[in-house]
Amino acid sequence: MVEVGHHWDAVRAPKAIGERALDLLGNRGGAVIADYSIMYWLIRPGSADYWQHIRQVQVLATTTAELTYMGMPPGHWRSGPGLHWHIPVGPGRYLTGAEQLRQALLLAAVVEFGSDQESTQ
Repeated sequence: MVEVGHHWDAVRAPKAIGERALDLLGNRGGAVIADYSIMYWLIRPGSADYWQHIRQVQVLATTTAELTYMGMPPGHWRSGPGLHWHIPVGPGRYLTGAEQLRQALLLAAVVEFGSDQESTQ
């Protein structure tokens, strides 16, 4: 388990939305961790603080109120079904741009669940 928020925040999405988002991001995305039916992207700390809620998408970040931890697979774990690197960390492939990821996840959620995916929650 690794503490979130110092070097990166994480964005968690179900696999159905995550796979669509990966297609939309193309080669603009960074490393992606998968764990059964969940996918995680690493983003710059605080870069998703302004995000409005997207259905079934959660931003994991350390706040002053609580610490957040997530599983981090060793670099050589590259297949599942459990915790592994779906897209491994590599040169030039670490963090995903928060705005590009938000747009891809929002479009993926619209395809998966219909319109009106963003709210002010």
